[in-house]
Amino acid sequence: MKRARVAYAGAIHAAVAAGNQLKLDDGRIVDETEVIWLPPVKPQTVFALGLNYADHAEELAFKAPTEPLVFLKGPNTFVGHRAQTRRPADAAFMHYECELAVVMGRQARKVTREDAYDYVAGYTVANDYAIRDYLENYYRPNLRVKNRDTCTPIGPWFVDKEDVADPMNLTLRTFVNGKLTQQGSTKDMIFDISSLIEYLSSFMTLNKGDIILTGTPKGSVDTAVGDEVVTEIEGIGRLVNTIVGDETFNIAESKQQAENSI
Repeated sequence: MKRARVAYAGAIHAAVAAGNQLKLDDGRIVDETEVIWLPPVKPQTVFALGLNYADHAEELAFKAPTEPLVFLKGPNTFVGHRAQTRRPADAAFMHYECELAVVMGRQARKVTREDAYDYVAGYTVANDYAIRDYLENYYRPNLRVKNRDTCTPIGPWFVDKEDVADPMNLTLRTFVNGKLTQQGSTKDMIFDISSLIEYLSSFMTLNKGDIILTGTPKGSVDTAVGDEVVTEIEGIGRLVNTIVGDETFNIAESKQQAENSI
């Protein structure tokens, strides 16, 4: 089943797909364009993988890592389907990253690869933008590269594990303004889902709602203000996002400051 979280008529609702529409938890049927899409799950601890596709590592002239390259992401980075992502005015190179997001369904500690999927609740699509200008090196991405507000759209759907026959054989694609710019397959991950769960749970506890962003294949290109970026994963969903400039957010911030002063 495809599940979503949306805001509609002043309230937050759980929703499910109903053809080309949404069915809210109170039974109302609404059009997908009538709601504000929220991240389909509330992110808890979020683990992000760097260089987890060999072709992407090669694209960046790096050797593939011999153990998972993992960093953490804060909750303010996440926005929903059809949201806007801010491109800082000083950024010379800001690229998308289409990634399969794995959502944990229960607490996991010292889990073996063979049992790893027993702890998975389901999957969603993430677009984890990176601002290369701020990168020290690919083995140590600093906070300004990957933890900026609005830089990680996620959604639109949370798809139950049982509805995805083989998460390690899904096609990933990215389109910028309708043009295909990235294509790959989850089968090309260096460290697959079960390996990542085994690795992470070997030294820390994973909890329900934790998310693992599993990396991106080659094909990441620069984006510009005004671009519509669509990241899609076979059987999971099609996530739409728009790049905006600082001025859009400065206007919003000015309005908020004026309201606070009243």
